Amino acid sequence: MNNIPSVSVDPQTNAISLRGNSNVRILIDGKPSNIDASQLLQQIPSSSIKQIELITNPSAKYNPEGFSGIINIVLNKNSKIGFNGNINNGVTFGKTPKLNSSLDMNYRTGKFNIYGNYGLSTGMHSNHGFINTLDIGREDFQKFNFVDNNTSHLAKVGFDFYVNDKNTISFYTTQNIFKGIGNSRVSIDYLDVAQPDIIQLFNNENNNYSQTYNLDYKKNLNKEGHSLEFEVNYNSNDDKENSIYNTPATNYIVNNGTNTLINLDYTNPLSKTLKMELGLESRIENTRNNFQKDNSYDSDFAYDRDIYSAYATFSKQWGKWSAQAGTRFEKYNAKALFKKANENNATFEDNLLTLYPSGFLNYSPSEKNSFNLSFSRRVDRPSINQVNPIREWSTPQIDSEGNPNLFPQFTNSYELNYTRKTKLGSITTGVFYRRINDEISRTLFENPTNPSKLILSYDNLDDNNAYGFEISGNLQFTKWLSSNISFDSYSKKSRGIVDNESVEVNVSSFNTRISNTFKASKNLKFQLSGMYSGRDLGLQFLRQPMWKIDLGSSLTVLKGNGTITARFSDIFNTMHFAFETSKPKNQVGQFNWESQSAYIGFNYRFGAGKNKALQRKERDKNETHGGGGF
Repeated sequence: MNNIPSVSVDPQTNAISLRGNSNVRILIDGKPSNIDASQLLQQIPSSSIKQIELITNPSAKYNPEGFSGIINIVLNKNSKIGFNGNINNGVTFGKTPKLNSSLDMNYRTGKFNIYGNYGLSTGMHSNHGFINTLDIGREDFQKFNFVDNNTSHLAKVGFDFYVNDKNTISFYTTQNIFKGIGNSRVSIDYLDVAQPDIIQLFNNENNNYSQTYNLDYKKNLNKEGHSLEFEVNYNSNDDKENSIYNTPATNYIVNNGTNTLINLDYTNPLSKTLKMELGLESRIENTRNNFQKDNSYDSDFAYDRDIYSAYATFSKQWGKWSAQAGTRFEKYNAKALFKKANENNATFEDNLLTLYPSGFLNYSPSEKNSFNLSFSRRVDRPSINQVNPIREWSTPQIDSEGNPNLFPQFTNSYELNYTRKTKLGSITTGVFYRRINDEISRTLFENPTNPSKLILSYDNLDDNNAYGFEISGNLQFTKWLSSNISFDSYSKKSRGIVDNESVEVNVSSFNTRISNTFKASKNLKFQLSGMYSGRDLGLQFLRQPMWKIDLGSSLTVLKGNGTITARFSDIFNTMHFAFETSKPKNQVGQFNWESQSAYIGFNYRFGAGKNKALQRKERDKNETHGGGGF
């Protein structure tokens, strides 16, 4: 993932960002999942990934969610006849070892294709950091230590039934069981000797069970590319958290949610150069949260969203030109109800009727040159974590909670790209501009009921602008050396209200990465990669630059059926998160995790494969029609 231009994976949390922004929509095989993307990354071995599609300006056919665009992770679905599969095992050594294993199996014969996958991820993760408050009269030094022991089981089972050449029925289910046990220690040392120091111990246990069921029917009509596809996708999530502080206090949180998606797509190539796509979609989301404190009812939160949409796109090609235009129509309804003991109920309702147009224009004057101009309107709807007012976590000085009054963030995105193919490979340069309305951002402000504490939450900022450019290249210098190089830079103006004060900042940042692959032999490869992320300035925080260098290798064994992989990440142990802020307090801080680590893994592919299946078929044929007698 880190080798893809403009894509970054946070080595601490595995959160994915595109062009420096984490508001990106992640799809697995083109479909949404109720499993967090960072958790999925830990479960899916690289050998199970066929390709990763990057869509920075999606068409109206796609859901308009995702400020930065869409990343679609396409998994292998073995189409070989017969029984096939692979086993993947890997261990990451940081401060403690972490195991990541998976088993993929597939059997295809006649009209049926049956497959199953199972992944196990388990291990202990630790990180630590500090925050130093510099305000005169309020100086303190906060020290944090966190340890999490997590185990996740992910299973996927499904089948494809090829009724005939024109009708296919597919079904799969994904089951995920997650258990996490966390321990933390937070100490606060006050400079004022009259104020007693604080030590907070925190233990929590989290149990999560999520499941997905997907049914898809596709019918090919009377000409090539003419099709009708109907899909139903159902997700449910059951999450329980039991947290114990040494104050003493016990918190018990239960989160339940369901998501039902019904989708109908119609594609019709009206001619050799003209194609029409139409679609309807319904999404119904329900979330319930209950919070108990000291074994007594404290609050509960209900959040419901209904989204109904329809889209139409038309594609046309003539000579060296091609174009696509379309729009998506959406009706969005959201309702929230927050109940808290001894307080009045708080409600929120939002109803929107919105159009999301998109347009694309491509020009290829020759095989070596191509230009692309695109426009799309996107939306970032607040997630349940961003709107849930029930506390997410707490320290003696900071409470993290959502804001139920958040509105969606809308973005108009424009891009111009040029791709040049050379003898060494392809080089792509591009520029982009975004107009952002009601931008959603992290906020930090004083607790109105306790000025000595801060609340970390979310809020809508004013309308803002962002623009930048990118350069990326896939270059083959020699038979034994190839490189993937990317560089992007962006500028952004942000405006908003911070601590009851109007604030405006202008920031320019850039990121670069390079990955070099050395082929020592037919079966042995080495990879040396590095990344640098420049400082990033927000309305409240200044993040310092981050960089690291990784070294890896792979060896193919067992006549091509096995692969041994080794990797040493963050060789010089330079990767960490450092920041400073002046609102609402003057503070500096830094957090470190197990960025420096070593990985060793083995992947083995097995099965009869297509060739042996064909041989068996020919053998059966000969036995059936062969001569009799002795």
